[in-house]
Amino acid sequence: MKQITIFIIFATVFFSADTYKILGLFPHVAKSHFLMAEALMKGLAGRGHQVTMVSHFPQKNSISNYTDISLVGSMPEFFGQVFLENVAVKYLYKTLIRQSNTGIVTCKNTLESPEMKKLVASNETFDLVITELFNTDCLLGYVYTLKTPFIALSSSTMMPWAYARFGTPNNPSYIGNQFLYHASDMTFQERIINALYFVVFRWVYYYVYEKPAYEIVKNYFGESLPQLSDIAKNTSLLLVNSHFSSHHPRPLMPAIVEVGGLHLRSSGIRLTKDLQDFLDSAEDGVIYFSLGSFVRVESMPADKRDAFVQAFSELPQKVLWKWEKETLPGKPKNVKIVSWLPQMDVLAHPNVRVFISHGGLMGTMEAVYHGVPMVAIPLFGDQFHNVKCSVQQGIAVYLDYHTITKESVLSALKEILQNPTFTENAKQVKKAFRDRPVSPLDTAIYWTEYVIRHGGAPHLRSAAVDLQWYQYLLLDVLAVLFLCVAAILATTYLILKKLISLWRTCSGRKQTKNKIS
Repeated sequence: MKQITIFIIFATVFFSADTYKILGLFPHVAKSHFLMAEALMKGLAGRGHQVTMVSHFPQKNSISNYTDISLVGSMPEFFGQVFLENVAVKYLYKTLIRQSNTGIVTCKNTLESPEMKKLVASNETFDLVITELFNTDCLLGYVYTLKTPFIALSSSTMMPWAYARFGTPNNPSYIGNQFLYHASDMTFQERIINALYFVVFRWVYYYVYEKPAYEIVKNYFGESLPQLSDIAKNTSLLLVNSHFSSHHPRPLMPAIVEVGGLHLRSSGIRLTKDLQDFLDSAEDGVIYFSLGSFVRVESMPADKRDAFVQAFSELPQKVLWKWEKETLPGKPKNVKIVSWLPQMDVLAHPNVRVFISHGGLMGTMEAVYHGVPMVAIPLFGDQFHNVKCSVQQGIAVYLDYHTITKESVLSALKEILQNPTFTENAKQVKKAFRDRPVSPLDTAIYWTEYVIRHGGAPHLRSAAVDLQWYQYLLLDVLAVLFLCVAAILATTYLILKKLISLWRTCSGRKQTKNKIS
């Protein structure tokens, strides 16, 4: 009877819940970015909401309540997967230029896409719009015309330009810049660099990212369109792909909700028989090697490829290597190459002892979720920051891509394989990462619905959003206080100077009088 009552209560709550029309705008061409958005939109569709998804990754099979607006073919092919040497950059400005250029091309091509033009012309209304906060705010021009509440999703940790639009603190003394090799514990020199970039990024974002996008968007939505940064300040909520257990605690406004691991799912039986047998038979454990979906690992230069091949040949562990070609020159007997792998299921296998990764956030969270330590080879973007956080937590060893040799690969792998502390730390972080009152997906769905229920939830908006930077930093207050103190000190000085002058005059007269008498 008790179970029936609980079921009735649950059914009443579930079926009486309002359903909404929700539009997702995710024009970035990288699959890793799409995974998080896909998980959220599928989750919302599963709750009965009518979901429309604009992306480069339409569903292969139809899903109830889920409608695709495909951008496939709107971007140049070379944006889908790139060669390793083209993304392994040493200098930050190259990363920023590449990211900005990608944003500009994405902006132009998306707005010119026939499917997107059709959507804009339809004047269809929605209860909520979800956008990606990444390399361009271009589609906020369209969002503004809808006059609809909107929230943002960040598939990475918070971008440097995200803090201001929510009024959340971004103290460079302990909050590492996403694009720098900094975490929370910084040296004095790192804090200087971090503080300088804190200022520089404000200008870089405006001139390199926002201004070019704004010039494009005005052609579609009119000259009267507000600045994109002004529109962005009205973002009701940010769902950010981070968690304090993996990227260190930082102060967040109520309008920012951490949902790190939103894309993660429980491991299923997805391994093929040959993969299952390969993993099961690894008595000394398995080293899993993958640099993600964006980079073609087979484009690795021969000297670096051979460094890995030679290092693996000297290890007793088996190696499972994501390699796009059918053959690998000099492949040792303990190495198995596969062009695509179900990463979550591979990392879930108890015999996997090390994950050689590029430090991408999705893969890093999957490793954290399963408690697998990493040898991390950051290549671009936020990967350096992700790796530094993992290194500081004692769950990863850093390997510099530009100086890879057989010896450096062996040294990094043996450091983890022969030191149980890395595995112990990984298990502790795994425990903290998983220990939540509500799953990341349910958290994201709740707050998404919350914004709709409360008409954009303006009560979540911080007053700090409307302050000028000098007001936010209290520089105007400090200036006035400084002038007041300076005025008081100056007045005191002048009074004392006058009193001393009078005293000296009186003393001089008295001495003169005494001499005469």
